[in-house]
Amino acid sequence: MEVDAAARALVGDVASPSPWSLLCVLAALLVLWAASKVAERCWLRPRRLGRLLRAQGLGGTAYRFPAGDLTENGRLNKEAQSSPMPPCHDIVPRVAPHLYNVVKEHGNVCITWFGPILRVIIAQPELVKDILSNKSGHFEKFTNKRLGKLIAPGLANYDGEKWAKHRRILNPAFHLEKLKGMLPAFSTCCTELVGNWENKLANSGGSVEIDIWQEFQNLSGDVISRTAFGSSFMEGRRIFQLQAEQAERIIKALQYIYIPGYLFFPTENNRRMKEINREIEGLLRGIIEKRERAIESDGHEHDLLGLMLQSNKASGTSSLRMSTEDVIEECKLFYFAGMETTSVLLTWTLVVLGMHPEWQDRARKEVLSVFGKNKPSFHGLNRLKTVTTILYEVLRLYPPAVTLNRKTSKEVEIGGISYPAGVAVELPIILLHHNPNIWGKDVLEFKPQRFAEGISKATNDRLAFFPFGSGPRICIGQNFALLEAKMALSMVLQRFEFKLSPSYAHAPYTVITLHPQHGAQIMIKSLE
Repeated sequence: MEVDAAARALVGDVASPSPWSLLCVLAALLVLWAASKVAERCWLRPRRLGRLLRAQGLGGTAYRFPAGDLTENGRLNKEAQSSPMPPCHDIVPRVAPHLYNVVKEHGNVCITWFGPILRVIIAQPELVKDILSNKSGHFEKFTNKRLGKLIAPGLANYDGEKWAKHRRILNPAFHLEKLKGMLPAFSTCCTELVGNWENKLANSGGSVEIDIWQEFQNLSGDVISRTAFGSSFMEGRRIFQLQAEQAERIIKALQYIYIPGYLFFPTENNRRMKEINREIEGLLRGIIEKRERAIESDGHEHDLLGLMLQSNKASGTSSLRMSTEDVIEECKLFYFAGMETTSVLLTWTLVVLGMHPEWQDRARKEVLSVFGKNKPSFHGLNRLKTVTTILYEVLRLYPPAVTLNRKTSKEVEIGGISYPAGVAVELPIILLHHNPNIWGKDVLEFKPQRFAEGISKATNDRLAFFPFGSGPRICIGQNFALLEAKMALSMVLQRFEFKLSPSYAHAPYTVITLHPQHGAQIMIKSLE
């Protein structure tokens, strides 16, 4: 009997393992599964893709486990940013040193590595045109969705039907008649800007130093607040401050993005990014709720936010409406992109005109001949040929975004090379804008007359100038940004002449867009 009891106990132990044993087995399986995923992502897939593309003749950097080229890229950026450069327009080696070196060594189509992600640089106009036109339907946006959501999600980062729906809803806000209606807001904001400068001059000895980088951030922030959200800049100031900090922190996070799950680590940077995101969304939610109440009372729908909310109200089917979260994401994008693009363009325009006073004089002569001392009109702004060519040439030399990124959604052939689905493609705007084989030996000279007969003539009908992108996904706010820039530049030229301050250090660098690392100090004096 005792033997039978012992046998039954033994069989029972075998048949009924303890919960602890099961947990250990499950943990071991989970570790093996995670290890296999990491091995596939960080070792097997990169090597497989690298062999596939090199077999077709592509050159480039070798994959270095697990960071790829991120470590070298970080080192070169740190070295480049350690000191200013001479006041010239040969900025690519400082702004994108790794990109510059790779293309110089391996050609206009070559392989580089963003962590374990193989990225193909394509710097040939005809191939770039094919990719951005996306007639094959085989390309989609390439973004880190988690990081993108933290800074500027929305239309710029959507694909497929969601992108089409949001573009359809937002397009009317940027039609010609809408832009005409925004001109009084542009004028009001610019009047406040030049008024502040005149007050500073009144208390000086005839000239005064101004950091136009800060000034134009405030201006473009005020404009986007009034025209897109109907609020003053003061209401949006906190959002702009938070997004500027977020951009810096995202650049920092990108250096470690190759580590699986890195964004979930409780680092100080990650925690702060999440805090910033929560605060921005809370502020925007408050603005949206206030506007929803206003729409109910007066039907106000003339700005971007009103248009989105009115579209929701008017739509009878949920599939054609934006959720509150969708509206918040579009607001983030327009707060960030609406301020960044124009402030960057205006800053580099005044810096360049400070370097080239002869073009400043020519632009001022044109503005005064069209408007005199009167406020610029919509019709008059469209007649400014010299000013337009100056803005185009600044956009060529100092594009706000230095690259665009896409990803193959299906197997596709580009320039005789077959790429499988999931390959990242980098389209380096700044390299094409600075390519001497496209623009000539004087590529690094500031020559607005290149654009005297339009963009097509300047580029010989090649896609070699695309500061706002190209194809169906071209920046929806391009005309908004250019109209605002023309208005601000005209009003500055009407009242002031300016030159670079002795304290100015020429140091362009990228924080999502192309910033002046140490500010942009100019000396201004009144024309009167």
